[in-house]
Amino acid sequence: QVHLEESGGGLVQAGGSLMLSCTASGLRDRGLAFDDYAWGWFRQAPGKEREGISCINWSGTYTYYRDSVKGRFTISRDDAKNTLYLQMNSLTPEDTAMYYCAAEPSNGLGCPEEPAGVDYWGQGTQVTVDS
Repeated sequence: QVHLEESGGGLVQAGGSLMLSCTASGLRDRGLAFDDYAWGWFRQAPGKEREGISCINWSGTYTYYRDSVKGRFTISRDDAKNTLYLQMNSLTPEDTAMYYCAAEPSNGLGCPEEPAGVDYWGQGTQVTVDS
């Protein structure tokens, strides 16, 4: 069973920073590697749909950022640690949401910008930005 576990969420003042981490386990048991997947971060605020905010392809050569987070968030991956990261700076109350990491089988070029096609989800980590 592949398991994704996020960490790093919490309560922060507006203008502050957080780094989210997502560690994958169980890949090797299924004969899979971290770079067999493209990885992404999604978030969902109460009463709103889950939205893709950033993703990175299998090789790290392509990244995507939602307009609302461009210039503030940075996605990265450490394949040796089976870990995905999201550095979030200049946080605003509008960034308050549950944040989820996601894995989509690699198609070579793209990454999960939308929920469709995601194979695995983490359980989420709450980010709350206080004004």
